[in-house]
Amino acid sequence: MPGFSRRQFLKRSTANVAGAGLLSAAARKLQANPLGMPIGSQTYPHRQRIKNGDLAGLCKDMAAIGIGNLELCSPGYEEFASLSDGKQTRKIIEDHGLKCPSAHFDLEELRHRQEQSIAWAHDIGMTQMGTASLDGKVENGVTTMDIVKRLAEEYNKIGERAAKAGMQQFLHDERFEMSKVDGRLTYEVLLELLDPNLVMMQFQMSAMRVVGDPVMYFTKYPGRFISMHLQGVDLNAPLPGRGQHGAPQVAVGKDSLDWPKIFEAAKTGGVKNYFVEQSWELTVAGVAYLKTLNV
Repeated sequence: MPGFSRRQFLKRSTANVAGAGLLSAAARKLQANPLGMPIGSQTYPHRQRIKNGDLAGLCKDMAAIGIGNLELCSPGYEEFASLSDGKQTRKIIEDHGLKCPSAHFDLEELRHRQEQSIAWAHDIGMTQMGTASLDGKVENGVTTMDIVKRLAEEYNKIGERAAKAGMQQFLHDERFEMSKVDGRLTYEVLLELLDPNLVMMQFQMSAMRVVGDPVMYFTKYPGRFISMHLQGVDLNAPLPGRGQHGAPQVAVGKDSLDWPKIFEAAKTGGVKNYFVEQSWELTVAGVAYLKTLNV
């Protein structure tokens, strides 16, 4: 190995440090995530892999494309029954450099087995527990105020018990929430009836053609939204009958939505997590797009 003078050594060292700094800056830009938070994925679209016992493989693939957070469904969902050992599930997730801050639970679990659900959530290391819908009775797209009030009161009590255990309860916007009550959208009425200290909301983008503009909600109800489910939404596509299910989808960033505006408003809304909820192919494309956003 040829020798170097002190001057040559210092010159080369300075150049190497500068180069490393540029590389680190470039790497940080490539890994930039909206809101400065890890990009997340809701695992429901990939539930068959979990049912087949391939959580580790799914985590490996998620980490490889740049996902940092997962949102699970509870073992109360048939396809997620294999995740009943929360501590083992947490180990698999964290062994792949991921975290799980949130999960969906069936409403019946929260009604009748909330203590066990909370214990499982603690084992996973999460702090957020939600349900997809309050699933009230709806006829021809319409429900009654008595039903809405009763369900809101019940869910506030669920949220109170969760808060005492160090969990934040949240509510999604599907099915029942997309109905009408006394000429108003049930979702908006629930935002008024649910105690903001006990229940926060998770905005489902694919429902926006019924429930409305997320930017409006985030600014009208500051601090009420803990997370978002991201789907690419074509506002010109035919309206599906039930939420996102069965509806044609496009990747996040390949749609007609103003994502920078949505993420800016999400700061006001209080959003702490966001999860792409789409097929694997669309998830890959959506994550690639989200990496380009700097909001």
